[in-house]
Order: sequence, then C-alpha cells, then structure tokens
Amino acid sequence: MALNIADLFEHAVDAAPDKPAVKVGERTMTYAELEAESNRLAHYLASRGVGAGDHVAVYAKNSLEHVVSVLAVCKIRAVNINVNYRYVEGELDYLFDNADVVALLVERTYAPLVASCYPKHEKLQTVVVMPDVLEPDDTSDISAFDGVLWDDALADQSAERDFGPRSNDDLHIIYTGGTTGFPKGVMWRHEDFWRVLGGGIDFMTGQPLEEYDQSAQAAQDGRMVTFPLSPLMHGGAQAGLLMHLFAGHLTILEPKFDAVRTWEIIERDGVQLIFMTGDAMARPLIEAYEAKAASGTPYDCPNLLAISSSAAIFSPPVKERWMKAFPNSFFTDSIGASETGFQGTGLQDAANISPDGPIVALGPHVVVLDEDNRPLDIATNVGKVGRLARGGHVPVGYYKDERKSAETFLVIDGERYSVPGDFARIETDNRVTMLGRGSNCVNTGGEKVFPEEVEMAIKRHPSVYDVLVVGVPDERYGQAVTAVVELREGATLELEELREFLREYLSGYKLPRQMTVVDQIPRNATGKAQYPRAKELALESLATGV
Repeated sequence: MALNIADLFEHAVDAAPDKPAVKVGERTMTYAELEAESNRLAHYLASRGVGAGDHVAVYAKNSLEHVVSVLAVCKIRAVNINVNYRYVEGELDYLFDNADVVALLVERTYAPLVASCYPKHEKLQTVVVMPDVLEPDDTSDISAFDGVLWDDALADQSAERDFGPRSNDDLHIIYTGGTTGFPKGVMWRHEDFWRVLGGGIDFMTGQPLEEYDQSAQAAQDGRMVTFPLSPLMHGGAQAGLLMHLFAGHLTILEPKFDAVRTWEIIERDGVQLIFMTGDAMARPLIEAYEAKAASGTPYDCPNLLAISSSAAIFSPPVKERWMKAFPNSFFTDSIGASETGFQGTGLQDAANISPDGPIVALGPHVVVLDEDNRPLDIATNVGKVGRLARGGHVPVGYYKDERKSAETFLVIDGERYSVPGDFARIETDNRVTMLGRGSNCVNTGGEKVFPEEVEMAIKRHPSVYDVLVVGVPDERYGQAVTAVVELREGATLELEELREFLREYLSGYKLPRQMTVVDQIPRNATGKAQYPRAKELALESLATGV
C-alpha cells in the first residue's frame, strides 16, 4: 500500500462500504457505489491506453460524475488536470497544450467548445462525455471529436478493483486560478498532497496521521455531513472532498452556488460543516438567511456547528453578522495556496475580530521570511512583515515552467520551501495577520499598501457590496490606490465620502485616490478576485472619465 489518493479512498471503502459518500441534488452514492463506478471508468481509460503519468483533464461542474472521474484517474496512476468550466476557447487551448492532455472527461454542454479545440491538440485522443448536471437532456453533437457517452464507456467495464500497486510519488496536478496571469500546473506528489491538503496532518495540532487513521474513523458511527460550496475545479474544494472521503464523511455538492438553495440543503440534510470562499459567498448567504428570518419563518439549522472560510476575504462586518446569527458555531479562517496547501488556521470569535485581516496560528513547517529570504524568529519579531513560506511537504514545482518554479520553490538552509508571495505580519503566540499577495501590493509614494487590508475597511461602508483595490500609474506617487467598487442596489457613493469614512480605519497613505464603480466585481467561479481585470476596469474608467 502507498500514501496515495486512490489507496486512501479504497481504505475508506473497505471500512464503510454502505455509508453515503457523496450527494448531489437528489442523487446519493455510497462508498461501494462510488468505488464500483470509478473502477469502471478507470478500466475504460486503461482500455484506451491511458496509464501511469498520462494527463487526464476533468471539465465539469460539481457532480457525481466529476467525483468518479477524479478517483478513476488516480486509480490507474494517471494525473488529474482540473479545468475551469468558464474558460473560453483560447484559454482551453492554452490548458490542453500546456498540460499535455491525452484524455478529457467533459460535460456535454461544453461539447461545442471541445469541438473547436480538439483538432488543434494531437495528444488528445480520448473524450468521455458525461451528462450535464444542470442540463441532463443536452444533446450537443459530440461526433466532431469522437466523443463517447458516459454510459456507453462504462457499460461493459469491470467494477473490480484489480489495479496494480501505486506509489507515493504519483503526481496530482492542480492548475492555479490564474488570478494574476496564466494558470500554472502545481505538481504534487500524492503523499505530499495528502499531508498538507488531504488531512494527513491534524490541522489543529500538527500531528502527522498514519495511513489507516482516517479509514478507521470512517468505520465509526456518526460521521459528519459536510458541504464545500466551491467548484471542484478549485484545488481547495477538491482537497476538502478527498479529505472527507478518506475519513468516511458524507459530502454534499451543488453544481451552482445559490444562497437560498444552500440554506435549503443545510436545513434539509442537517449539514454540520460548510466551506466557503470569503465574502463572495458569505455575504449573499447571510443576507438570504436574514431575509428568511425577517419573513417570520427562519431557516432551522441547529446542526451547523462549523463555518470555515478560505481563499478570499471574510470581512469583519460580514463575519459579525454570521456570528450574531450562529452564536454557538465555530468560525475558522484557513490560509493556504495551490503551491503550499494548508498553512494555518484561526478560530474566530465576536470579541476578537481583526480589522486588518485574518489572524491565524501557523501550521507545521510554516515560517515568515525577511527581505533576504531568511526565516524570522516568530517570538522576537512581533510586528514585522514578511513573506509566508512552507517547508516540509511541498510541491515538485510548476509543470513545464522551470523559471517560475525556481522563483517560487526556494532552498533555504538545506530545506526546500514554497514561497508563493503571501505577506503576513507577525503577532504573538505563533500567529500572523494575513496581508495579501505581494504581486498585488500597491507601491504608492514609497509606501507599500496591501489591497486586502484596504478592501476589508471599504467593505464596512453600508453602500458597498463588494470591492477590489488595485494600483494604477500615477506621476506623483508611482501608483495610486484605486478602489473598484460594486455598490448595493440603489446606493450612491462619492470618493471623498468614502475617504472620510475610511479615516477611522486606515492611515492616510492607504486611502483610495481613485474610485471606479462597476456593475459587478470580477471574480472567478470560486469567488477569487480577478485583479488584472479589475485594474483594466479602473484604467478604462480613468481613460474615459466615466
């Protein structure tokens, strides 16, 4: 046996075959059913010559078939490639080429885009077409790329687990969200992925787990009902799913985020734990919850005990509303990146919400580096700002990008670290305040301004629904702090009014010098900020004076 994603899942199957594993809509699969279906797909892919080290892309919304696909690829030691289902043709071409994709598992509604891309990629020889989870009756033509329908591909395949031994060194690739440029494929060894993203280390204590620890939990009664709200094309949601499969929990998935639908599911299924992506999900969720309560028939969610946010700002005013609604629940801010996995978590309470950014306790092997890339002594450098770095279990590098790999994965004092560029301020008791990604830092008048800090303050204004902060060229200051703002319906806001409001929370040099109002803040499907697009919107507004 190996510390391999497929093996760890199979341990849970053996421990709890009849327990529910995944639920989407009204459909539920037990661990045994999920195992049999993924074995059939794995055997089909193998019959097409797909094997160890080959790259297989999964291009789908959240569905049972998406889960089956990820597991099947791992079972034959092939390499998962996650695909953003919002990509247009050029972006798909880039990914298929960059990732050297040989097989594609895709929802039928995306068939027209696949038909356009397919002839341009000689390595792509196998396409399995799954039913679209939102449009099951879609009949898009699949003949242009010799697509095989899901049921036909699996029909005559064995459901047996008769695969050869696997390795800790098998690869699992997570393509980044591309929020600051082209997506990059982060190459994880299965063992390393498990240790930092799949529950192979106790995230609260730092204690490493043994191979069968999670499956031993799966055999116990009373496993959790969990609900990751992000798409599985996002590494964080994928990791949450796998972690809970390894431990025998039931994971609920939805193909499309809808605040009202989310609360209905939480109420109906007794959800105990939700994962969300900061304010992009937290704000519409709490507003829907409050609206239902105001109607006199509130949602009944007594089992919702744990609420976790990661990958985006969970701002103080929104967090305060959640804590008022769920005073007995646990709230956590988790930090990490596709290049690092879990780096730390912080339990939040209403009396100690930081106005600057999430305060988290650092996880195992996580350090703060100074400007010379030397680890700072956490105990004696309280208040200093540096870059977060993670040692221990880190990725192999970026696929086909040696230059960027060398910039991000550094060897310091003989230990290899992942340093994607997140800045943090050292606090007491092995904690840090997260300040944001350095590549988005605004350099204005010789001062560094971290956008997330300014964004959190702006979100306190009652007229603001969402905001991103960028730097635009400025003759006097080098860059000017610029707020790209989405206002609440019917609200108005002027720059000077906003600046005056922010003086209570921010130093003068951090105040926005420009403001652009947009219909909708640019974010990807996971809720992550699209800073390059926000900057384009700001520059367009300045150029036109609108």
